[in-house]
Amino acid sequence: MTTGAGPADAGCHQPVIELEDVSFAYERRPVIEHLNFTVRERDFALLTGPNGAGKTTLLKLIVGLLEPDAGEIRLFGEPARRFRRRERIGYVPQKSAFNPLFPATVREVVLSGLYGRHRLFRRLTKEDYRRAEDAMHALGIADLAGKRIGMLSGGQQQRVFLARALVNNPGLLILDEPTVGIDAETQESFYHLIRHMHRHHNITFLMVSHDRDRLGDYLEGEPAAVAGRLKFYVRHSHDRTDCGETDLTHSLRAYRREADEPALVR
Repeated sequence: MTTGAGPADAGCHQPVIELEDVSFAYERRPVIEHLNFTVRERDFALLTGPNGAGKTTLLKLIVGLLEPDAGEIRLFGEPARRFRRRERIGYVPQKSAFNPLFPATVREVVLSGLYGRHRLFRRLTKEDYRRAEDAMHALGIADLAGKRIGMLSGGQQQRVFLARALVNNPGLLILDEPTVGIDAETQESFYHLIRHMHRHHNITFLMVSHDRDRLGDYLEGEPAAVAGRLKFYVRHSHDRTDCGETDLTHSLRAYRREADEPALVR
């Protein structure tokens, strides 16, 4: 295992994900062995590897659905097994993980991103609805708010899931194969949006993919870390002394103004 982690930075570039000598096996079959890697604030980390390499297993370890057999995982400086502030993590699942018959509107799906462990049984407030509306406007899906999500195209659905993940202004955004099952043109629009968000917004990204080509010109040429068939590629924020924009809608509306197309909701 090689690692690109360096000495701790001051200010807004503290570690967000720390993997320290992590190992995990299914029924004595090693999947991850002695993995060391650090993702810092405002990093864009891409995790690649073929099917069966351990990408999904590693995600489950990071978010606490599994515990490592050895080593330690820390989120925002806290051991993952004790980490409770789940609202600090946004998650965009694979399109294949979504049931298109799920009877919810776009607005309801986005609002569901505001529910957490501590507010599961609380009523949504006017501020909650405003934040959801802002997220939908920012991602160009406000006109779809009343539609059932199963009626949308693949690209539109991914924008809904992205709005849901961002509505809490998370510090870490995890994207699990976010472009699988959507057409090439929509993929390009999606990657353009993600690159813009990284440049202008104070979010750390961890994207899981089997395909590095789409982001090849955005990431460092050589992997920052290798463990078995898993590879991490990283791009740091442009100015490591500047935390950048912290307002979601300001950043994404600026992206909309830059875009050639007015909505990008294919």
